[in-house]
Amino acid sequence: MRRFAKPWKIVKNIIKSFPLLLSVNSFPEVLFLEHKVCEENSADTARGPFCLGERVRRDFPVFADPKLVYLDSAASAQKPDAVLRTMDEFYRTSYANIHRGVYPLSVQATQSYDDARRVVAQFLGASAPEEIVFTRSATEAANLAAHSWGRKFVGEGDEILVTLLEHHSNFVPWQMLAQEKRAGLKVVGLRDDLTLDVDDFVRKLSARTKLFCVTHLANALGWGPPVAELIELAHAQGAKVLIDGAQSVAHAPVNVRSFDADFFIFSGHKLYGPTGIGALYARREILEEMPPFMGGGDMIRSVSIKGTMYADVPQRFEAGTPHISGAIGLAAAIEYVSALGMENIAAHEEKLVRLLERRLAKIPQVKPLGPEGAHRGLVCFTFDNVHPHDLAQFLSDKFNVAVRAGHHCNQPLLEHLRIPATTRASLGVYNTADDIEVLGEALEAAARFFKF
Repeated sequence: MRRFAKPWKIVKNIIKSFPLLLSVNSFPEVLFLEHKVCEENSADTARGPFCLGERVRRDFPVFADPKLVYLDSAASAQKPDAVLRTMDEFYRTSYANIHRGVYPLSVQATQSYDDARRVVAQFLGASAPEEIVFTRSATEAANLAAHSWGRKFVGEGDEILVTLLEHHSNFVPWQMLAQEKRAGLKVVGLRDDLTLDVDDFVRKLSARTKLFCVTHLANALGWGPPVAELIELAHAQGAKVLIDGAQSVAHAPVNVRSFDADFFIFSGHKLYGPTGIGALYARREILEEMPPFMGGGDMIRSVSIKGTMYADVPQRFEAGTPHISGAIGLAAAIEYVSALGMENIAAHEEKLVRLLERRLAKIPQVKPLGPEGAHRGLVCFTFDNVHPHDLAQFLSDKFNVAVRAGHHCNQPLLEHLRIPATTRASLGVYNTADDIEVLGEALEAAARFFKF
């Protein structure tokens, strides 16, 4: 991007001269970063350079601490300056409420918010911005679908399918809906290698199935099922399909139309964006059949004592003042990763996770969940005779390594595996081969410390 630096600096200076006239997201800060993307990728050795990790770490203020080894991006990713500056600039120069005022600040804020919706739609491959509903998170997006679409279209005797791979956010709302509607909730199991049992899915799928809910990338195992195949099978039975993309969107390109999803949900904070913002994608014809999720301001066309007329989609699902800065920050995060290139991110993390698998294989006490070569973005593992919480505390205290320990909001899976908890190392664009080596050395030290 170096060759664009001078022209963009000219444009940037012009924009800064009129901060209230143009969207703060029109030209994100990432365009002015001097990244040289993936021209040198010799990561086959334990400490070889990774084109993204080393080059983008300077974009993330948290890595001013050079000793920090952050391996918990599956829980929440760190934030680049591009996101922080965009949100700060909005609050400092362009803040106002949206869809209400006719004065320049409000017009500008509304334009920025609407621009953010377009960025999300393009990122997911949606047909139009109106197919994107902003929510607080993937969790709220799933609950919106359950309360709005589910309450209208799921009835007594109908069935909902979920899988053992699901995060609680894509399990509990459907469990609650099934109980309320006296519908059946069926759980698709796993094969011995912990991949989804597609044969079990086919057996449990029927004409009574109204909805199938499945993760795109499992946060407690690190790989995903064949969603395109599953969607085709579900649609043949007349069922709708909701894809939980909270983990997948940060790791590889996503196009909701390519696999014909009915619903797709994700959170911004796992995509290098702010907390408190996420989105629900649904095809427009589905959204138009759905009643509002909540009532209040900004989701109405008109209100009288006799009744209320609701706004068109997607505004009818966004009652009240939304997280305006969150939407703008999410758009900045998407533009940041898009400038790096989602294909480049996928290639970078593929090399890293293979390196992680090989490094863990050298430590006898470590038992990864799943076969080597299958993981994407993360690896969960147990450590002989040491509770994950104790292990994670040791790694943090002694080596400044941040990993996640627990059930990862997937208790049905761990109950099935008869494991109380695991340790999870998860990757982001800023991770390097050195991070993997430090983790390996820390785990070897843990083996000595816990007297193996």
